[in-house]
Amino acid sequence: MNRIIYILLLICIIIGCAPTPQPTLQPTPLPAPTQRAEFTPETEPASWWRDAVFYEIFVRSFNDSNGDGIGDFNGITQKLDYLKNLGINAIWLMPIHPSPSYHGYDVMDYYNVNPEYGTLNDFKILLEEAHKRNIKIIIDLVLNHTSSQHSFFIEANNDPQSQYRNWYIWSDTQTDRNWHEGKHGYYFGLFSSDMPDLNYNNPAVTAEMEKVVRFWLKDVGIDGFRVDAAKHLIEENGEVENTPATHEWYKDFYKFYKASDPNAYTVGEVFNGGARLAKTYENQLDHIFNFELANAFISSIRTNTNASINSAIDNTLGNIPDFNIANFLTNHDQNRVMSVLGGNIQKAKLAAFLLLTIPGTPFIYYGEEIGMEGLKPDEDLRRPMQWNAEANAGFSTVTPWRDPYNNYLQVNVVAQEQDPNSMLNHYRNLIKIRALHSALRTGNVSIIETENSGVYAILCTDKNETLLVLANLAGQPITEYALTLKDAVLPNGTYSAERLFGNEQTQGDTLTPKGIQVSQGLFRNYKPVDKLNPFSTLIVKLHP
Repeated sequence: MNRIIYILLLICIIIGCAPTPQPTLQPTPLPAPTQRAEFTPETEPASWWRDAVFYEIFVRSFNDSNGDGIGDFNGITQKLDYLKNLGINAIWLMPIHPSPSYHGYDVMDYYNVNPEYGTLNDFKILLEEAHKRNIKIIIDLVLNHTSSQHSFFIEANNDPQSQYRNWYIWSDTQTDRNWHEGKHGYYFGLFSSDMPDLNYNNPAVTAEMEKVVRFWLKDVGIDGFRVDAAKHLIEENGEVENTPATHEWYKDFYKFYKASDPNAYTVGEVFNGGARLAKTYENQLDHIFNFELANAFISSIRTNTNASINSAIDNTLGNIPDFNIANFLTNHDQNRVMSVLGGNIQKAKLAAFLLLTIPGTPFIYYGEEIGMEGLKPDEDLRRPMQWNAEANAGFSTVTPWRDPYNNYLQVNVVAQEQDPNSMLNHYRNLIKIRALHSALRTGNVSIIETENSGVYAILCTDKNETLLVLANLAGQPITEYALTLKDAVLPNGTYSAERLFGNEQTQGDTLTPKGIQVSQGLFRNYKPVDKLNPFSTLIVKLHP
């Protein structure tokens, strides 16, 4: 009996010491294979560029911080408060990559920066300081071609069996001036022999450029790109611009960069393009530059008539009704505004007014805000920024890479800072007005008939406000004009008028006190002031 009890006790002890049974562990599922993210309209954030005023900078010419005669990233960082005070909230930097040329449009290394401009860390500091001030930065992206000194091309040219040979476009014969003699055949370079075109029919080229885009968006943290020579990407059936293959490539490119960063912005250089071409680039690039409107701004001022600008606005409305397009006056490839307008400050102020009081995203070329001059050759369009009347225009403590324009003693930032009537303060006031009034940035545009070709007028409307924008394009006073709105865009009723901009219009006189009668959404024969002085401008807010 005792033996049996002993055995039972032993069994209980053994059972009690056994480990508690555990639930069966399930293997952790492996993560799904990484897939390329897709951008859909539902993921699209607010388009910050609709509220942006961009400032185009040629780094080499903006501000030299280290006394070598060449502008640099640290020099731009030193001037960020100036730009903030100007009112801009976005910067476009012309090419910043290593390059054998002064302009940088032939890139040797897409993953680094031009050592003459500083280090990649210097650039990151500039980016960080700009972002602290709520200023975005985009950089030039040269997709169409590389430098002939890029390591890819050097290998492709030296060795027909190289993996990079098919990254470029080759022929055994030279059919026209765009084909240049290499070591083993002829290569295609639309712009010059120093700029061999990349072959985007090769998927490896696309993959490499996607890596470049991802590096700058994700690893460095920039806000987007200005795409150089955008229309020339893929040649097809003898055509070298805006080909179907180019558009198909950009459709995939758009999805890629939006998936990498939904907030990223691209603006394409489609030289001489306007709204009609912009429509063909929808969902391929966020914007292209509106060369048609830029030319019309200048043409209407030079001819003292609204024909060019009204035609360009009408064409834009017919193709891009919301005016979601990039606007400018001139850029680094064109004679500067002040020189084109013969040094006339009134005309240059009028050009600024036309640019900054119409919806779209405006781009200001550095120095435009102080009326810098410049005529081709290209180097003279890109002279050093004129900061003050000291040696070298305050750009550098040594002789700069290019002499400043000879009027810098009179035309410079310091000289204009305290002058309320200066070009600089004119730009500041216009940008401030634009920032305060959404209708000038993203409103609907209606052309107003004026019964006088020397008078330009549009109506900008949105849910918040109704603004009348008016300018005398002529060099003489105008009293004979009448404004008629033929787009039924306003609620019926009586409107009062409030002057927002343009005190020089009537030299202290008040707006016409009579109310504006709107019937069937229209008004007729309205005259806000009795006389428009030469090249004068006016913004009037209409209150229902």
